[in-house]
Amino acid sequence: MTEYRSIDSLDGTAIGYTHRGAGPGLVIVPGNNRMAHNYDRLAGELADRFAVSVIDRRGRGASGPQGPDYRLEREIEDLRAVQRAEDAHLVFGHSYGGLVALQSARADRSLDRLVVYEPAVSLNGSFDLSFLPEFERLLAAGRRTRAMALFLHRTHLTPLPGSTPRVVFLALAALLVGGRSGAEMRDLMPTTPPELTEVARYDSDGATYAEVMARTLLLGGTKAPAYLLGVLEPLSRVIPRARVELLDGADHNAPDESAPRAVAEHLAAFFAG
Repeated sequence: MTEYRSIDSLDGTAIGYTHRGAGPGLVIVPGNNRMAHNYDRLAGELADRFAVSVIDRRGRGASGPQGPDYRLEREIEDLRAVQRAEDAHLVFGHSYGGLVALQSARADRSLDRLVVYEPAVSLNGSFDLSFLPEFERLLAAGRRTRAMALFLHRTHLTPLPGSTPRVVFLALAALLVGGRSGAEMRDLMPTTPPELTEVARYDSDGATYAEVMARTLLLGGTKAPAYLLGVLEPLSRVIPRARVELLDGADHNAPDESAPRAVAEHLAAFFAG
């Protein structure tokens, strides 16, 4: 049975999260444009072995807004508040949630094991965010379909090659954000620029990730964009107790959409030690 719980973060912001299962505490940190319910299947695959909490990050669900002074540090405080509330020493972060998890782990000596799936880590400018100003202008003008088309085109998070005509990305974006089914996506889009700004702000040579002391599994899918897969091996060489595993045929949305069972199998094996 799934419960919806809430805890106040360090700055007083309410952070909602789903909770199910029994066993060692595991917190899941969702990616950009994702909410806790998007990970229901993944949590369901793990709930027979772990007490699984999935955060609705700021700007989502019953959680408070990002706010005008949003920083990734607030997300770290939110994650730790849920960890303390649930006595959780296992963490899984997906995409932007992976960046949050890695940055939190740098100073969290209570963390036992950490898994990140294609974290939104930029090493020496590897994450190209040159499209961000245009994306923000389109959002400000209320042109969310065009903004989503730009995002899909420049992040390479679809199977379409970069040479695909813009009109194809526009059609795909219209499907994602149009109508009632796209209402949630439209609501989440304004949370993207502040998060991408933090990805850029945390760009580095990767040396600080040597502070991550938890045993760490760096996961990726063989169908993911090169800039996401390309940071895994460098991170594994910096993080003292880290290794890389790739899921054959998996894409960036394997944890929440295309292959939650396969991801859960890797998580369960690693967290079980």
